[in-house]
Amino acid sequence: MLGYTYPLLNIFWSMMLFFLFFLWIWVLVMVFMDIFRSHDIGGFAKALWFIFVLIIPLVGVLVYLIARGGKMHERAMRDAQAQDQAFRAYVKDAAGDGAATEVAKLADLRDRGVISEAEFQQGKAKALSG
Repeated sequence: MLGYTYPLLNIFWSMMLFFLFFLWIWVLVMVFMDIFRSHDIGGFAKALWFIFVLIIPLVGVLVYLIARGGKMHERAMRDAQAQDQAFRAYVKDAAGDGAATEVAKLADLRDRGVISEAEFQQGKAKALSG
């Protein structure tokens, strides 16, 4: 009844419940995602966890987080690191070797006498301009 006497308190409690509801939905989705992404448990165990969390959501999520919460974090970190490595490899591949490497290769070819000084300057200008 205190919330009805003070409208600001009523808004606060409504927002708190709204936040907790979406926090609950987020945790539930994360648990379901982890159940299906786990490679260390078989299909039957995944089905049992899914049914347990689906039928008794609050207890199921709490039991899952207690039993497999550490592994859940380890898998998330491993997946994030693999994704980061793949992104870095893609960026490195897309960026190419760069102008400095190109000029160094041209200088090496010039020093070995494969190309002339004029060809070196032309290649250097092309590498630095593009």
